[in-house]
Amino acid sequence: MSVNSVGVNWDQLEVDQTESFLDISPFVREFIGSPLTTSNPASNTGFFNDVKIPQNGNYSHIVVNGGNSLMQEEKKAGAVLEIQVEPPSSEDQESLTTGSREKPEPSTLEEADLTSSVLGDTILAAKDESLEQQVVPEQLSSLSGKEEPPRSSSPSRVPEFSCVTEEDSVLEPCAEGADIHQVPQQQDQPCGTRDKEKVDAPPKPPRSPGLGDLSFPTDGKEVLEPTPVQVPVPTLAPSEMMWTIKRDEPVKLRITQSGPGSETPVTVHQMFQHAVEQYGETPALAVKKEGQWATLTFREYYNECRLAAKSFLKLGLERYHGVGILGFNSPEWFIAGIGSILAGGLAVGIYTTNSPEACQYVADNCEANVLVVENHKQLTKILQVKDQLPHLKAIVQYKDELQEKQPNLYTWKEFMELGKQIPDAQLDDVIRSQKANQCCSLIYTSGTTGQPKGVMLSHDNLTWTAEAAGKTANLENGTEKCIISYLPLSHIAAQLIDIWISMRFGATTYFAEPDALKGSLVNTMREVRPTAFMAVPRVWEKMQEKMQSQASKSSLVKRKVAEWAKYIGLQANYNFMNGNQTVPWGYMLANNLVFKKVRAALGLDRCTMCFTGAAPITKDTLEYFMSLNLPIYELYGMSESTGPHAVSNEAAFRIMSCGKEIPGCSSKLDKPDEEGNGEICFWGRHVFMGYLNMVDKTEEALDQEGWLHSGDLGKHDPEGFLYVTGRIKELIITAGGENIPPVLIEDAVKEELPIVSNAMLIGDKRKFLCMLLTLKCNVDDDGEPTDELTPQSKEFCRQTGCRASRLSEITSKNHLPVFKAIQEGIDRVNAKATSNAQKIQKWTILEKEFSISGGELGPTLKLKRPVVQKMYKDQIEEFYS
Repeated sequence: MSVNSVGVNWDQLEVDQTESFLDISPFVREFIGSPLTTSNPASNTGFFNDVKIPQNGNYSHIVVNGGNSLMQEEKKAGAVLEIQVEPPSSEDQESLTTGSREKPEPSTLEEADLTSSVLGDTILAAKDESLEQQVVPEQLSSLSGKEEPPRSSSPSRVPEFSCVTEEDSVLEPCAEGADIHQVPQQQDQPCGTRDKEKVDAPPKPPRSPGLGDLSFPTDGKEVLEPTPVQVPVPTLAPSEMMWTIKRDEPVKLRITQSGPGSETPVTVHQMFQHAVEQYGETPALAVKKEGQWATLTFREYYNECRLAAKSFLKLGLERYHGVGILGFNSPEWFIAGIGSILAGGLAVGIYTTNSPEACQYVADNCEANVLVVENHKQLTKILQVKDQLPHLKAIVQYKDELQEKQPNLYTWKEFMELGKQIPDAQLDDVIRSQKANQCCSLIYTSGTTGQPKGVMLSHDNLTWTAEAAGKTANLENGTEKCIISYLPLSHIAAQLIDIWISMRFGATTYFAEPDALKGSLVNTMREVRPTAFMAVPRVWEKMQEKMQSQASKSSLVKRKVAEWAKYIGLQANYNFMNGNQTVPWGYMLANNLVFKKVRAALGLDRCTMCFTGAAPITKDTLEYFMSLNLPIYELYGMSESTGPHAVSNEAAFRIMSCGKEIPGCSSKLDKPDEEGNGEICFWGRHVFMGYLNMVDKTEEALDQEGWLHSGDLGKHDPEGFLYVTGRIKELIITAGGENIPPVLIEDAVKEELPIVSNAMLIGDKRKFLCMLLTLKCNVDDDGEPTDELTPQSKEFCRQTGCRASRLSEITSKNHLPVFKAIQEGIDRVNAKATSNAQKIQKWTILEKEFSISGGELGPTLKLKRPVVQKMYKDQIEEFYS
């Protein structure tokens, strides 16, 4: 039998001296066609105790020649390692063809996990020139840690190998042809540490027909099996840049040297194929159709996305051009978004409450070739501005019939039929060209001034963050997982949870009704009974208000029992939070009398994790649900960090804290004060690529070392919990999670109402927006404002029929003509608002003009918002009383 020798340079190897493992598989790629075996070369080398190859029964004989001379110190002397590989024997070749070789039983669970992976026809070479070492800041050196074997629940077919992804980095498991995403299991603290009463899961809600029994109507279309696409594990596109403003430029990933953050980068398509491999027949999407749940399995879901991708190609979607999606959450939204990515475009969500002008800005900024709208209402917005969209080639309406046929306007059925005209090979070529460090999605968010910014997210941003966040939330436990999709998909929080995390961990996504936030959400919750639930603070507040309102109507006895139970529940959950597993006397009784019934009434009896994010939440709301044994865990992040950066869970929870950083992510506090409060800065593979076409804004957000500056003030406690203590930016975040730039609205009011001198928008952590107004008055010799109105203000009053000449006359007498004229100006501003959340609901006129001496204005006449909020807190509270 002939023997082939492969010379190996020491610099190409990563030797783990602690475990005495040497990974040689990347250097025998030409022999992957052989059935592979390993032998224990300890007797030959005396140093390397084993060759790190999965021991699952299909091997070729690998011998490591050397001996004690190949100790680590000899590396410096230029010693060369030679690997000898024997071709397969005839018996081995026969077993490879027939599959007759008996697979030995794994001796341990870890060994079983190690063998359960899939490998394609070839393997990535260890020294790929396009895989350059990624930037790792010195501050992250402490993240290095022991790496655990990769895990997979998919059945094993052929052995898993390892490939070097970065110079001088750990060897990452990967499988090329099968497009499987395997990453090392991170060493997280288990989430379930609370010693609670064990309650069997209630039976699933009745569904007629049951899950999997009813699929989406095919309208006579042939249902295809997923096309096997042998796409290599993508090498990263070469780049020396930490950020970019161009959609077609790759960036360097923030890959750590070991541990969380060092995983092999994968594309969206690879993660999707992994999901099909693991969860192929599991329901992926479920939507109500004529009162029944219609489902798509992960395999069918993948097919639909491929077909949509081919339809986009047929419509002329160009690489890195946008596909804007304007509508409520639905399977078509998901399919259009993923299909646009597979076709090489950019998935771009547009808020359903946007005005036509706001839609035009987003569509033009991303150079959208195709816009996908929900219904005629949203279509009308696009038709009003389509002449201002030079890159637009087609519009697709995915619900209802078209009220009028127009050129390049398609129904969803017509759109999906187009894909049949495109061969699979054409789509496969596009997929093969995609790299994990290239842009695939845009999230539009508003800053403090100017137009919305397009946050560019890469494949790796989405896939790595989904993996890391899901592990932090303990989604690898193998149990049934289902969620409800109802938050706006143009927001990163909803996208990451509903689309990407669900895909990665095989969760079923149920779609709520479009009127979910108007009252129907709780009905969907009771029927679906989600295992995890995410809501913005305003949703939790509305639940709290409704429950408190109902409780007030109960009998005296029921109210007393509820108050007693809530006292017990709050005490118990504070114990749990502080690591004390003991419960107060009466806890089990309170659980049976109150807590279980509340969970069932809300549809949260199977829910193990309730989350809140996208905006701050009050302590009152957190304690209310803690008292009902429903602790809410806060998430913290931003669009620019692909969603979460810090996460709370059962094992890491402090009230009013955002939890701890996701493993693989880091924070630093820039310019901390004496109390430890500094600007929270992010580092990790979740950090975005840059703002589309906005170099100044990108440079403001990302410093020279690649840290993302959040604009938030925060601090860590001694246990490492992160607390957000304030905002550097003036951006308002409402209780509903809407980001609102106040300056634009304030300036618009002053432009509409020449009598107004200062306008200050109120609404941070609030249910709706209100405004404090001051009117223009003359100043005295010292620059102090007087009570006398300026001529301009008097003229405004006269035009309304009011003869007032002093401010006090207007505020004390409530001159209705003036108030009516101001309201009309507010209405004109609201008519131009980009969403309902940005409309001013209430306003009041203050009795004195702002001034430097009064403390409301700074030396440069800049509004001092915290001072004004404190000075006029009574007026502000009246808005929301």
